[in-house]
Amino acid sequence: MLSQIHEQTLPNNLRIITVPMDAPSVTALVLVGAGSRYESKKEAGLSHFLEHMMFKGTKNRPTTLDIVQEVDGLGGEYNAYTSKDHTGYYIKAAVKHLPKLVEILADMTLNSLLKQEEIDREKGVIIQEMMMYEDTPIRRVEEVYEHLLYGDSPLGREIIGSQKTVSSFQHSDFVSYMNRLYRPSNVVVIIAGGVKSIDETVDLVQKRFGSWKDEKTPFYEPSKRAQDKPAVAIIKKKTEQTHVCIGTYGYSRTDPKRYAASLLTAVLGGGMSSRLFHQVRERRGLAYYVKMWANRYQDSGNVVVQAGVDVNKLEEVIRVIVSEFQSISKKGYRVPDEELSRAKEYIKGHLILSMEDSMSVAQFMGNAALLDSKIRTLQQTLESIDKVTKDDIAAVSEELLISNKLNLAVIGPVKEGLEYRLQKMLKL
Repeated sequence: MLSQIHEQTLPNNLRIITVPMDAPSVTALVLVGAGSRYESKKEAGLSHFLEHMMFKGTKNRPTTLDIVQEVDGLGGEYNAYTSKDHTGYYIKAAVKHLPKLVEILADMTLNSLLKQEEIDREKGVIIQEMMMYEDTPIRRVEEVYEHLLYGDSPLGREIIGSQKTVSSFQHSDFVSYMNRLYRPSNVVVIIAGGVKSIDETVDLVQKRFGSWKDEKTPFYEPSKRAQDKPAVAIIKKKTEQTHVCIGTYGYSRTDPKRYAASLLTAVLGGGMSSRLFHQVRERRGLAYYVKMWANRYQDSGNVVVQAGVDVNKLEEVIRVIVSEFQSISKKGYRVPDEELSRAKEYIKGHLILSMEDSMSVAQFMGNAALLDSKIRTLQQTLESIDKVTKDDIAAVSEELLISNKLNLAVIGPVKEGLEYRLQKMLKL
């Protein structure tokens, strides 16, 4: 099961991960250790804006149309994404096109023109993207929640930035940012799919990226935790449904407790058989969706429940969620064997299913190499999940689900005076 994973570092410190799969297609992914947590306040949104600009023309492909027509002509899928701690650019196509995929991605990474006229035009596009997110509370509430946890630190700011910062960006800002973070030692190139020869694949990448000059890249600003009472953030907005996020600090990407925390979230809100789905939706009909998951960064993390509810049922929903937190974190309580086994199979099964797609494989291996500095195989991850005990889940429940650490974010037509009542309800 994905047992043949090859990792090689070029002389310029760029890392290459090759994962052969039994597939007719291949994904080429370039991951850069650059995201919103590496930005200053004035740079807020620059990482995401740069992701857009990489498709706006290169020395060899001067326009967006030149890039997209070529990839479309290969029958490929292509896109990019920006997170708080990394940015990814990928193309997926038939295996025979791999040399061209690598060449195009290298051209975008190393030769983007970043023309001021294109920057000025794209500002309008990104501001419209902001407006779209403002009108999408199911997405926006997650950002409000993380701002509660991390405040005005880079980790707490929105990835897309603000209209003020985005409108201010000039060509020199992009050049400076790329010189600072887009360096070989801060990049991983992942090739996952039906490759036949690892050596030939490595040679392809070395040919296109091998001359890239390396420089030392800066570290991110560490996250800070300073919470001694529950926190509530409410954004009043005329919506048909009120969206809620409630949770607390969790564990980092490499913390040994992260597996127990994942199982905790699976038991509480990982699927249709989870406690919260049963209590909130099936028994009471209070929400269409309710789910729980963990967000993880290199030095921090959090766990969160999200639900979409009728604003008149908001307090009841919070009461039910807090009650489930209380039940599972009660001293001396242990999750039943059958429930633990079901949660393990739920997590392992979804992970295994995701590994059928070369893009998911590329992200799984690439994120580990870039953010954890160590690749864990799928089998190692599955074994770590299996090793979690009822005592482990009890320990993380008691550590995480405590009164003075809960945070609640709400977007919807909330009435005046509700914030104080909600804050009182967060006490476990």
